[in-house]
Amino acid sequence: MEALIVGFSGFKGNFTTEVMVGPGMYERKIDHGVVIVATGGAEYRPKEFLYGQDSRVLTQIEMGKRLEERGAEDLRHVVMIQCVGSRNQDFPNCSRICCQSAVKNALHVKELNPSAEVYVLYRDMRTEGELEYYYSEARRQGVHFLNFSKEEPPEVTLMRNNLRVTYKDQALQEQVTLPADLLVLSAGARPSESAELASILKLPQNKDGYFMEAHVKLRPVDMANEGVYVCGMAHGPSSFQKPSLRPWLRPPGPSRSSPSRAHPVGGDGESGPGALCLLPDLRARVPLRSTTHQQRGVSEIDEALCRGCGICAAECPAKAIELNWYEDEQVMSKVDALLEGVLP
Repeated sequence: MEALIVGFSGFKGNFTTEVMVGPGMYERKIDHGVVIVATGGAEYRPKEFLYGQDSRVLTQIEMGKRLEERGAEDLRHVVMIQCVGSRNQDFPNCSRICCQSAVKNALHVKELNPSAEVYVLYRDMRTEGELEYYYSEARRQGVHFLNFSKEEPPEVTLMRNNLRVTYKDQALQEQVTLPADLLVLSAGARPSESAELASILKLPQNKDGYFMEAHVKLRPVDMANEGVYVCGMAHGPSSFQKPSLRPWLRPPGPSRSSPSRAHPVGGDGESGPGALCLLPDLRARVPLRSTTHQQRGVSEIDEALCRGCGICAAECPAKAIELNWYEDEQVMSKVDALLEGVLP
């Protein structure tokens, strides 16, 4: 279904998204409680190593499809080059999935055609976790892992219509040329184009175009806005075995807020929506929902948006705001108990 997000408003538990749907692009409003940002990513389209100029130069995804469709019986020499479009000046990040893709396809080639020679030219092999087993298995199967330096990347040439890959061997310190029936590029991942969506949702992105979590350790899948979560490659390069939203997934249930919420109090100290707000710039620091009495300076705190920081309660000169579980009488009782017997 064709759809385009054109508007977004609300807060945790009460979001509204405006969507243009279908060929006629008619508008539809959707009410929902949370947002999961899963914009995904895509394989980098190489500009290097004759990609697009010779049909024998493929990416790892294209290689996987080729092995499924045509097998590997006709292959004698397969050369793979790692870190294509990653870990360079334009895109310094490691894409995390390139090495495991190379190892997977190398093992597949050896399974289909054990006599084929597979060469993997790498800067660093990074098969994290249990994927290290497959790297070790590839070495046992006879896959050749050959190291090159960042300063001297491999060169690809055509000699009499034959592909040749030349690299400087780090052990021999000599130039080595390899024949290639197929040249497979481990192209890095790129985030999907989502700058417009980020602007509509008012969500931050880093310089590479990935959405940023609220805290890398304490809230790794939460966005800064409550009720908004980031998943998979929208957050950064990740494999299927390690989706970034997995720790958050649980059986659905009601959305709950912390009990620490600011609330207005009347002149007699009782809770009520008639407190006089004497801070003209308070609206910029805490979420306030104007009532019909705004012309008299009266506002009501929207507790669904309040995060319980307590700044408004501390700064209100009229003492018209208190924080649940931290009310003035409670705090002063704790102070009196703490100082009992200490002060005369």
